[in-house]
Amino acid sequence: MKNKYIDLIDQTFNFPQDEFKVIDNELYFNNIPLMNIIAQYGTPLKISYLPRITEQILKAKKMFNVAIAKADYNGEYNYCYCTKSSHFSFVLEEVLKNDVHLETSSAFDIHIIEELYKNGKIKKNKYIICNGFKRPQYLENIANLINLGFENTIPVLDSKSEIAIYNAAVSKKCKLAIRIASEEEPKFDFYTSRLGIRFNDIIPFYLENIKDNPKFELKMLHFFINTGIRDTAYYWNELTKCVNIYCELKKVCPELDSLNIGGGFPIKNSMSFEYEYEYMAEEIVAQIKYICERNVVAEPNIFTEFGSYTVGESGAVLYSIIDQKQQNDRELWYMIDSSFMTTLPDTWAINQRFILLAINNWESEYQRVNLGGLTCDSQDYYNAEAHANAVFLPKLPENGPQYIGLFHTGAYQESLGGYGGIQHCLIPAPKHITIDLDENGEIFTKLFAKEQTYKPMLKILGY
Repeated sequence: MKNKYIDLIDQTFNFPQDEFKVIDNELYFNNIPLMNIIAQYGTPLKISYLPRITEQILKAKKMFNVAIAKADYNGEYNYCYCTKSSHFSFVLEEVLKNDVHLETSSAFDIHIIEELYKNGKIKKNKYIICNGFKRPQYLENIANLINLGFENTIPVLDSKSEIAIYNAAVSKKCKLAIRIASEEEPKFDFYTSRLGIRFNDIIPFYLENIKDNPKFELKMLHFFINTGIRDTAYYWNELTKCVNIYCELKKVCPELDSLNIGGGFPIKNSMSFEYEYEYMAEEIVAQIKYICERNVVAEPNIFTEFGSYTVGESGAVLYSIIDQKQQNDRELWYMIDSSFMTTLPDTWAINQRFILLAINNWESEYQRVNLGGLTCDSQDYYNAEAHANAVFLPKLPENGPQYIGLFHTGAYQESLGGYGGIQHCLIPAPKHITIDLDENGEIFTKLFAKEQTYKPMLKILGY
């Protein structure tokens, strides 16, 4: 009878996979022996595996460039990283090794751009796409960046009122983009995104406010939908509307030459995950070309903004099981040495699922369990995976620990969880390490942050 944990994984998934394999009863993540990492740093522990970031960027750039070549497309492809997905310096430094551009969301983002320039990580010709609804400080910082000579800083107009601020504050010729207010999915509580300018207003707004102003040059039309890039009638319908608007605008705005299709390539959140990345890239390029040819308009340069796709699969969180509690006939709880709500807030806020695997004891029998966090909140639990409404893990050994990992957690979780600040129930944030490869392909680790201590928490609270 096959009732070992390794049998369960083998029967359920195609295993081993690119980033996961088992050697001597222990899990390896991107060829990293996780038990060795735990022996060195303990748990709970956050991991950032930096080479995965480069792998993701190179994969996307190759897919779009191949798609452009296949379609005989006459525009260029530009990859932008959304800094909001993870602002850490080690992430930005890895991203910028790969000749990509940046997308910002708030005033403080611009200070990061300035620091990157000061440290020689970027040059002033880097594309800086400035998104988001902009309060005065963000507008001022963008204008300052343009005045300092960052020639490819492109504010994306989210509101009509922005234009007056740039007109007053910018002293150099300024490139602009307009964000289209896209329609939301039918299941949303509202029809149209709060962000951007509605379709019918775009051309009149351009003619009245940009066309004859020598300070401005409209270079880009920006399109983004919350569901991301998926092979659905909804996505293709919104993309078609966007490209048609681009063609209409291009006929009255000859300097317009770029289409930003936003972001949203999904990441792997289950071992059974499937997504046809190459097909989607090729179909997007083909659709844009077809619509442009039909309208007798030159194809635009294509920009994408990939955040989760860039950094998500680089992250992992490792926990110890510190107790087992049989609470009734059917519910067995494994208690972890941290909190899901604080270390992986999306598991609580939007019911996000990540890849969950045991790190050791793969030859042990498995059982169905609920995972509980340390906070007093009833919502601090994890009891389902993306592929199944259940969690199965090895039975706890009589002596020796059981470790587990949640993988592909590298996007958004630190900022949503209030990294370095107050945590729910004052549960400390775990250690955080980066893992990289040297020139010989050897693994080396670096402690980025120690486990949070009580003193900085008390200082924040005014004690």
